[in-house]
Amino acid sequence: MSINQIQDEIIDEFSLFSDWMEKYEYIIDLGKHLPLIDEQYKDEEHLIKGCQSRVWLHAGLEGDKVVFTADSDAVITKGIIALLVRVLSNQPAEEVAQSELYFIDKIGLKEHLSPTRSNGLVSMVKQMKLYGLALHAKS
Repeated sequence: MSINQIQDEIIDEFSLFSDWMEKYEYIIDLGKHLPLIDEQYKDEEHLIKGCQSRVWLHAGLEGDKVVFTADSDAVITKGIIALLVRVLSNQPAEEVAQSELYFIDKIGLKEHLSPTRSNGLVSMVKQMKLYGLALHAKS
C-alpha cells in the first residue's frame, strides 16, 4: 500500500469517531500495537529532539524499504509515533523523504494537541524524513 493509501485509510478510520475523547482512546490503543524498538536503540542517539516526552526512533533498510521501530514513555505520544510508523514504514526511502503527510491536518490531530506535543509531532515527522533521506542516499 502506498503512503497516500495508508493516509486515506487513517482518515476514514478517524471519521468513524464522533468526538476527540474517542479519537484519543484510539490513538492510545494504536500505541499498544507499535512495533517496539530494540532496547539497544533506546539511547540518546535515537531520542527525537524537540519532544516533551521521550521518543526513540530507529530506521533500517529491508531490501529497498525503510522499516521504523519506535517507543515512547507517554501513551498519547506512543500512539502518535505509531500512526507515523504505520504510514511511513515499509516504504521506499525516497518516498519517505518526500512524503506529504496530509492526514495529520485532515484528522485534526495538530489542533487537538498541546503546543509542546504539536512541536513534538513536527520533530517526529522531520526525523523520519531525515532517515528516509539518509537511507536513500546510502542505497
